Amino acid sequence: MRYGRGPDVLRDLGFSLAPGSFHFITGPSGAGKSSLLRLIYLAARPSKGLIHLFGHDVAHMPVRERPHLRRRIGVVFQDLLLLEHLTAFDNAALPLRLAGHQPPDYRNDVAELLAWVGLGQRMHAMPATLAGGEKQRLAIARAVVGRPEILLADEPTANVDHEMALRIYRLFVELNRLGTTVLIATHDQDMVARSGRPALHLENGRLSLRPPQGPAQA
Repeated sequence: MRYGRGPDVLRDLGFSLAPGSFHFITGPSGAGKSSLLRLIYLAARPSKGLIHLFGHDVAHMPVRERPHLRRRIGVVFQDLLLLEHLTAFDNAALPLRLAGHQPPDYRNDVAELLAWVGLGQRMHAMPATLAGGEKQRLAIARAVVGRPEILLADEPTANVDHEMALRIYRLFVELNRLGTTVLIATHDQDMVARSGRPALHLENGRLSLRPPQGPAQA
């Protein structure tokens, strides 16, 4: 993958994620972690090569056929991208609204999800009034409200303290236990080491698998 006429950001990568697996992506700043996630959630196309997602060759798939695959992928963006004019409830429910569902059909499910991520008492709050950890958990709720098969997260604990980072990590663990495939890009080497999960290490445009460094912790 390259941007414009620049050098390759990613090259000669080959890996697969088994359904229900849990991996981190590690690597220095600028290594291409976010670019790799963009390829997986279909926000970018590879300059060359193949990407198979849910059994489909998405690298050459027509644009009009991509939305139905995107709905099977949840994304927690590094910049969160919450809509400031919507309440926490409406932010979390947005993917369902865009998919054509009506409020009576999802009201209870969204309220239950927000309670599960610890925002049950904050569902009517505006994003500007939420603390950093609350915003992160709201972004996670929005990413999983459609029950995606794959959850991608780009630096989801970058701007929170250690205690909140651990709480957010535990949410990912619970989602994985429910069957969601999880892939997290992070600089938090301590969290990776403590998790006991394998990491895909990206550096100089190439990817290597690093086995778990310790026992898994919930």
